[in-house]
Amino acid sequence: MTLKTDPRLGLGLPTVYLVDDEDVVRDALAWLLRSRRLLSEGFASAEGFEAMLAGRQPGWPTSPSCLLLDVRMPGTSGLVLFERLTERKLLDALPVIFLTGHGDVPTAVAAVKRGAFDFVEKPFADNALVDRIEQALDKSSAAILLRRQADTVAKRLSELTDRERDVMRLVVEGRPNKLIADELDISVRTVEVHRARVFEKMEVRSAIELANALRSRNE
Repeated sequence: MTLKTDPRLGLGLPTVYLVDDEDVVRDALAWLLRSRRLLSEGFASAEGFEAMLAGRQPGWPTSPSCLLLDVRMPGTSGLVLFERLTERKLLDALPVIFLTGHGDVPTAVAAVKRGAFDFVEKPFADNALVDRIEQALDKSSAAILLRRQADTVAKRLSELTDRERDVMRLVVEGRPNKLIADELDISVRTVEVHRARVFEKMEVRSAIELANALRSRNE
C-alpha cells in the first residue's frame, strides 16, 4: 500500500466500518482485520451506523475509511443506506464494499454500477477481501488528500483582494503583464506587484503552478 501507510500524510489510522446484522459475521470480520493490523468498528444495523454518522462533523471522514455493508438486513437495508451515503457524497472518502449472499449478486452488481466500490459474496475468501479493503482504503486516502488540497486552495483564494483576483484570472489565461495592464487600466508595475502578491498568497512559484492549483480545486 502507498497512501494510507505514509506517516508524512498525517491522515490518521485507517478504519473499516462493518454493518451486518449477524454477530458471527461482524466478529469474524473484526478478527480478520485485527490479524492484518486494521482497525474496525461494527454496527448491527444501518440505523446504528447512521446514528454514528449523525454525530460526526462535516468533512468526515478525515482518515482513510471504508464500509463493509450487508445487502439484506432487518429495518433499513444496506441498499437504502448506500443510497443515503450517495446523496451525502461520501462514496469517494468512504468506499462501500457490499457483502452479499448468492441471491443478492445481481443487486450488488447494480450497486457497483451506481458507485459502490465492489461486492464480496459470502462466504468470503480472507485474502481476496483484505486486498479489496486495502484498495478501498487507498482510494479513500486519495479522496481525503484531494479534499484537503481543495480546502487549502479555497482558503488562500479567500485572502485575495478583488484586484488580485482580476490579475490572477488574466495570469492564468496566459496574458503577459503589458496586456493585463492595458485591460485593467493600471500600470505594468502595479500588475507586477499584484502578480507577486498572488503568487505569495497562493504559495506558488509560477503561472503553471497557479493554474494547476485552481484546477485541482475544481476537480
